[in-house]
Amino acid sequence: MAASVQLNLRSFKAPFNLKPIAKQFSRPGRIRCAATTPTKRYSITLLPGDGIGPEVITVAKNVLKLVGSLEGIEFSFQEMPMGGAALDLTGVPLPEETLSAAQRADAVLLGAIGGYKWDKNEKHLKPETGLLQLREGLKVFANLRPATVLPQLVDSSTLKKDVAEGVDLIVVRELTGGIYFGKPRGFGTNEKGEDIGFNTEVYSTHEIARKRRGQLCSVDKANVLEASMLWRKRVTAIASEYPDVELSHMYVDNAAMQLVRYPKQFDTIVTNNIFGDILSDEASMITGSIGMLPSASLGESGPGLFEPIHGSAPDIAGQDKANPLATILSAAMLLKYGLGEANAANRIENAVLDTLNRGFRTGDIYSTGNKLVGCKEMGEEVLKSVDSPVPTAI
Repeated sequence: MAASVQLNLRSFKAPFNLKPIAKQFSRPGRIRCAATTPTKRYSITLLPGDGIGPEVITVAKNVLKLVGSLEGIEFSFQEMPMGGAALDLTGVPLPEETLSAAQRADAVLLGAIGGYKWDKNEKHLKPETGLLQLREGLKVFANLRPATVLPQLVDSSTLKKDVAEGVDLIVVRELTGGIYFGKPRGFGTNEKGEDIGFNTEVYSTHEIARKRRGQLCSVDKANVLEASMLWRKRVTAIASEYPDVELSHMYVDNAAMQLVRYPKQFDTIVTNNIFGDILSDEASMITGSIGMLPSASLGESGPGLFEPIHGSAPDIAGQDKANPLATILSAAMLLKYGLGEANAANRIENAVLDTLNRGFRTGDIYSTGNKLVGCKEMGEEVLKSVDSPVPTAI
């Protein structure tokens, strides 16, 4: 169970600026070697995982190294096995050595886990079980998943342009409670002798998330579920402490509909574990590609966990087709929220926007008139933009 969800979400904003960077700043690529003597040092545990995970982690690592050299930051990286890769190597999805390395680090960057190879494993031997164990082991309890429609990619959204344009929301998901962790759970038989599976949705008051300045929509199912009734009661009570926050409540089924009907109505959505899992994936598709979206999982103390929200995509693994931008932007969130290095984070965010402005696209975001590139080349173009005199995001 989570220790205490005591987040003040006033400090959280979308992970990158929406304003496009002027195209006149495009220039031939030039990567400068280390420019600044390191004054700060951080340890990062890298968990490449499965499928496309190792490919996108390699790209993000290179971006972090270059940004560090330009900002006076030295990173030490330690790669550890997790997920299916760990199952094949050690027989478990999260080895003790991997968890210990993650707990000792200043931050953790995860690629992706899972794949067809392990789909038929028993639950305790599934790659996804390792992820749940990692979140619990790091005591991260608030998952931030931004969904921002960038001007350069608005035509990639499956929604009409006037619906998708300007969408800038964030889902704050309670991460270590609820039905994913509640007990009792398991398998059994009913009075007719039929096989059944059962899970328990349970929350205590210290697991209800707090809010940031602006508009907050708390999503629940308080018309049916007792756990949601408690959730709404607690959120309403906390709201009285923040009179400058506009609080509304919405049932989860309505929220799912509203996200595709009029997503611009949302600023911050706060919700429980399972609803947040589903709604944040739905919101991600508004942006045009799940390959663009980062996430951060934070606790009261200790290292945060940062990862793209896409899966391992085993069907394209090893083919240099993956979009590394979500992982690169997860590295920016790592810098901003995990290490407090806002300038370094802004440099990455601006570099991603500049790369898109220069017309580079992986297959998932490609449109006529742009240049189709693979994972490695996209990473190389971001590196060129990192080391360019791009104006700071405002």
